[in-house]
Amino acid sequence: MSHTLKTETTRQWLSFRVDDEEFGIDLLQVQEIRSYESPMRIANGPAYFNGVLELRGEVIPVIDLRLRLGLAHKQYDACTVTIMLRLPGGVTGMVVEGVTDVVTLMPQDLRAVPDMGGGLVNDCLLALGVLDERSLLLIDAHRLLSPATATAALPDCAVS
Repeated sequence: MSHTLKTETTRQWLSFRVDDEEFGIDLLQVQEIRSYESPMRIANGPAYFNGVLELRGEVIPVIDLRLRLGLAHKQYDACTVTIMLRLPGGVTGMVVEGVTDVVTLMPQDLRAVPDMGGGLVNDCLLALGVLDERSLLLIDAHRLLSPATATAALPDCAVS
């Protein structure tokens, strides 16, 4: 299935890096960006589930986006951050290798994502954002991080 982000307005995206790829997430979903802190581990969770953080009295699940995309683990460093996202099911933390900036994209900056045979990555991509010499993979955080998607298509979710 090919996806297209249908929008007639200019939108802002938080851009971040995972494995030398630049991704974008709707800025309106971002609650805050925090320096990485090790969460409390929960036994028997999926490999990409880092654990939980207590944040202002709320228990927040934290996932490692790199592992969620089927990539190998990479040591966390000073650039590693946790993006706290407001999703329909509550706040979720997403660990990424670093935040780049906030990008404003107009409708003409968006390209349709071709059908890549299904799988987690294809199902969660909204569009390709093109700005000057940069390309961002715009992702649907809700679909990527939802429990229903969490177990779907894991064998073929690698990004290359």
